[in-house]
Amino acid sequence: MPVVVVESPAKAKTIEKYLGGDYRVLASFGHVRDLPPKDGSVDPADDFAMKWEVASDSRKHLKAIKDALKDDPNLILATDPDREGEAISWHLLEALAPALKKGSEVNRVTFNAITKAAVTEAMANPRQIDQPLVDAYLARRALDYLVGFNLSPVLWRKLPGAKSAGRVQSVCLRVIVDREMEIEAFKAREYWSVHARLATPDGNEYDAQLVSLAGSRLERFDLPTAEKAAMAVSAVSSRDLHVTSVAAKPASRNPWPPFMTSTLQQEASRKLGMGAKACMSTAQRLYEAGLITYMRTDGIDMAPEAVMAARDAIKARFGGNYVPKSPRMYKNKAKNAQEAHECIRPTDMMLSPDKLKVSAEDQRKLYDLIWKRTIASQMEAARMERTTVEIASPDNQVGLRATGQVMLFDGFLRVYDQGRDDDEGEDSARLPAITQGEAATLVGRAFDAEFAKAGEKDTPLPDAPAGQRAAPGLLMNDAASTAARQHFTQPPPRYTEATLVKRMEELGIGRPSTYASIVTTIQDREYVRKDKNRLIPEDKGRLVTVFLVEYFPRYVSYDFTADLENELDEISAGDLMWRDVLGRFWKDFSKALEGTSELRITEVLEAIDEALAPHLYPPRADGGDPRVCPVCGAGRLNLKTARSGGAFIGCTNYPECRYTRPLSAPDGEQPVGDRVLGQDAGDEISLKTGRFGPYVQRGEATAEVPKPPRASIPKGWDAGSIDLEKALQLLSLPRPVGPHPDDGVLIEAGIGRFGPYVKHGSKYANLPDVEEVFTVGMNRAVEVLAAKQMRGRGATAAPLKELGNHPDGGAIQVMNGRYGPYVKWEKINATLPRDLSPEDITLERALELITEKASKTKPKAGTRKTASKAAGAKKTTKKTTAKKPAAKKTAAKAKSAGTDA
Repeated sequence: MPVVVVESPAKAKTIEKYLGGDYRVLASFGHVRDLPPKDGSVDPADDFAMKWEVASDSRKHLKAIKDALKDDPNLILATDPDREGEAISWHLLEALAPALKKGSEVNRVTFNAITKAAVTEAMANPRQIDQPLVDAYLARRALDYLVGFNLSPVLWRKLPGAKSAGRVQSVCLRVIVDREMEIEAFKAREYWSVHARLATPDGNEYDAQLVSLAGSRLERFDLPTAEKAAMAVSAVSSRDLHVTSVAAKPASRNPWPPFMTSTLQQEASRKLGMGAKACMSTAQRLYEAGLITYMRTDGIDMAPEAVMAARDAIKARFGGNYVPKSPRMYKNKAKNAQEAHECIRPTDMMLSPDKLKVSAEDQRKLYDLIWKRTIASQMEAARMERTTVEIASPDNQVGLRATGQVMLFDGFLRVYDQGRDDDEGEDSARLPAITQGEAATLVGRAFDAEFAKAGEKDTPLPDAPAGQRAAPGLLMNDAASTAARQHFTQPPPRYTEATLVKRMEELGIGRPSTYASIVTTIQDREYVRKDKNRLIPEDKGRLVTVFLVEYFPRYVSYDFTADLENELDEISAGDLMWRDVLGRFWKDFSKALEGTSELRITEVLEAIDEALAPHLYPPRADGGDPRVCPVCGAGRLNLKTARSGGAFIGCTNYPECRYTRPLSAPDGEQPVGDRVLGQDAGDEISLKTGRFGPYVQRGEATAEVPKPPRASIPKGWDAGSIDLEKALQLLSLPRPVGPHPDDGVLIEAGIGRFGPYVKHGSKYANLPDVEEVFTVGMNRAVEVLAAKQMRGRGATAAPLKELGNHPDGGAIQVMNGRYGPYVKWEKINATLPRDLSPEDITLERALELITEKASKTKPKAGTRKTASKAAGAKKTTKKTTAKKPAAKKTAAKAKSAGTDA
């Protein structure tokens, strides 16, 4: 029977069910070959010859395929229908070539959905491997290798602590750093808006905003101060008002197109809190189960039969009035769609989320999102009526406007409404019946509640003239019928994973199959951290970006990277030769590399220091030199690198002056340097920054006391908020809790290498919160120690979460351990990444962590055999020591080395 090869065992199982016993379906488990991570894997001098290596884990999978080909030499490659899938098929063919008999038939089949109809049709229409697609893969892989293996060593040598650089990852990092620089350079601008509560003659109330004053239209910044806002409040509240016009206009909203990769990742982030990697992993499971079409695509078109199926599903579920007269057609707006794939949609439109038989919660939620978006994309538009009411005074000195809308027909909104990244300010307030020419009466006491709430804020009050009242950020007349609200312009928001993917798509960098890995890589390298779903560049990420912009500006340019992506697309279309593209790239890139060979680290730091000067040394309020050390007043501040890879600002008078401060501080806080916090018992208590971070210290080092008492600032504490009281608390640790009721041995609470703890004799037990160290009492301490002791006696700790069963059997659980939460399956324990909480971990993500951990801890091929032989050699050596100990030892070593090899 012909041998069919796919990537994953889950996909193999589904396809084998459709093909029946006439075919044997095996999995390659992804790529079987890759470039070995060492110099020379791509040789520019030899026309970019590439040396491929079969991964150790892939050997057994290749052997299984080779064994199957002995019974039937016909091979069908059925990997994914994209550039990466084509590359996997090419690698398989290259690796299996020696095992193929003369005259063997090798075919390539692709299907956009794993359904019986799609698979059967694909098998009936085989083709050969698409070489231009493979060439595009080879070019991309070679480019990534040449950049990574040539640029990363430059970073290591010239910028201590830097980890690595990548062709697209570095550009993505620059996007985040550039946004952070925008935020830091942003200067807020004040403005005010004026509002009034009005009533119709029937007593129905509505709100209106001042839009013209003194006969002129008000622009956003025309009321920049509280004084001008107060004058506007007086102008409105001192006049009679009437309705000058009422305009009701019909409006409609059309549905969004169905998902492609980038929009799916964005919506999954907004609505489900899924990162790009988790989203794609979950979508992969749905695809392999035959529930959705292929999930790596930048196409938004839908197959005609799928469109008709969606219309039938809409009519059956919601009625004929929700089905538009003609099907909706969507045109791709992307500059260059990768491979004309269909959109991401359910394979069966009638399979609504409530009928889905999937146990994994994340899969059910993502399928629900995909189904709703797809169905909504073929539904009738939402219809509404938008009303605008213009109000003015008889002398036309003031004009106000009230707006609102009424939904007439919900259309696609009955099923789905797209999420928003930031407030878009859409006004959906409803208005009462209002008639042109009627009086608009000011309503007293309308803003009393808002005034009371504003009064709770601990911020300065604006000046209020006679007849008005002031609260922080608010002015209103005594009757509380008219109010002015203070606003400040906001800096651009930090990127989320969703908005970053959207920005990458707009710039034309990366492709659907790479978005998730790019965003994950820059976080894994600790160039970027995720805080409250926002991406914030770390200092080392900022330094790497500035270094690359200074010395390799072309290769982190948005336009250059996008143009290179376009050339790769042209290669896949057969319009460019891949070696020609590599040749042009390497010619210029190698020259740029040579230009940095003579650079000294001090030169690099000086250049980065100068480039970052506006950020590192902002103008001082007193007009003084921002580079003068604030402690000694004589030294100058400059950029220094730490052994840990980070960087900080230090004084040139070191070691006489030990002033330091971080490169940046979170959320606009002022960076903190060494400072004295106060006195205690004749000792000076100070806050300092060392190589391992900030700490507090009692006194100074002397010949008599070379190591004065110190205590590190606990993780999660803001060094800028440390005062004398907190410092003394830290220096007093470990804190005695009291004698243990059983044996009288003192129990202590403290903070150690692994976090907060309680200690009884030689036994330690972790506390969940640093703050508890200072408050834990005897009962709680005994309870924590007893729980730890029970676990030590073999009692199993209760899991934090049950995730389900492993495909090979056995429960997968989330446990809490000494070093934090981890995933447990049989004897494999995989620590959760820092940005992943136990509540958010899914079964699919857990399987990935377990697989990754297993591959790292898996014994090398032949280890067991080697161990037994080595043991035998030892035994023999012991018996024949008097004869030839050296020869035996050498022989044993040689045999062991040969086995490992």
